[in-house]
Amino acid sequence: MKILEIHSDAWASLQSRRERLPHALLLIGQKGLGKFALAREFAASLLCESRSIDGTACGHCLACNWFAQGNHPDFRLLQPEALAAASEVEEGKKKPSQQITIDQIRSLDEFLGVGSHRGGLSIVLINPAEAMNRNAANSILKILEEPPPNILFLLVSGEPSGLLPTIRSRCQTLAVATPPQQVSVAALKASGIADAERWLALSGGAPRFAEEMAAAGQGSWLDILIARLQEGRNVSPLQMAGDLEKAIKDSKGNLQLKQVVEAMQKWLVDLNLSKNGLTARYFLAQQAKIGMLADMIPSVRLITFYRNMNLRRQEAEQPLNARLFLESIFLDYRALFSADRG
Repeated sequence: MKILEIHSDAWASLQSRRERLPHALLLIGQKGLGKFALAREFAASLLCESRSIDGTACGHCLACNWFAQGNHPDFRLLQPEALAAASEVEEGKKKPSQQITIDQIRSLDEFLGVGSHRGGLSIVLINPAEAMNRNAANSILKILEEPPPNILFLLVSGEPSGLLPTIRSRCQTLAVATPPQQVSVAALKASGIADAERWLALSGGAPRFAEEMAAAGQGSWLDILIARLQEGRNVSPLQMAGDLEKAIKDSKGNLQLKQVVEAMQKWLVDLNLSKNGLTARYFLAQQAKIGMLADMIPSVRLITFYRNMNLRRQEAEQPLNARLFLESIFLDYRALFSADRG
């Protein structure tokens, strides 16, 4: 996907800052928009030694070759180990961290102290910035309070409220807007994504997330989940939990429990929209069925369950037992349709 085409306004804003760069720039916006790809494009263009007229990196100079190979001496990427690790985690081995740790921040000491190898700018890209744990965030804050010369910190965040206010206050902020639907659909189709409208709706309008979902073949487990959810009061929570647990295990790390919870939350959003006479946002093809199900559920019960699911979303990060966790959620879902209307 050509990220600069769907975020042309954001790219123009980045280019306008080129002559007077801040010491820290924070890109914020909905998850899955492609903010990280946009930040990487900007970093590459700043390091490029023969950039194009539109400000993009040439892709051919020595600096661009280093950047493409991941070994430019003036660029550092900080991200959770879970993002950098291979998708498959060997059974019995410790799962890679979902956080950016203090050790990763300390590893920047030499990089920040020696200055640029190419006589220009040095760049640190942190993605997602809200993944920094408390110690890491405090360490970055100390650096931002007295930033070294000729260093640019690029922070990317889909949840800026998860950042320390003092970190946000020391960054210039660029809000990356959600592209118009027709722009995103066209970009997805140009990338060879079939059923682009469906994936874009499921992603909440985020084109990069839609592309990743389609490429990962997430339709199989989603189809299982959707089929079971449509059964309403006739659903079997135990069978449903077993099916989804198997899908998670078979994915070998590509499917996380939290993704199932997030899909459930989207289903509840569509139920609530239908309850209020509005069209579905996520599950477009199931809108008629969602409307029938919504008519069976008292509004207060639906709202209460959605609030509970927000708490379950946090629990999904480290559940004590995934199977029991899923069974509990699906039992609560079936209870929405119970005869007791209280």
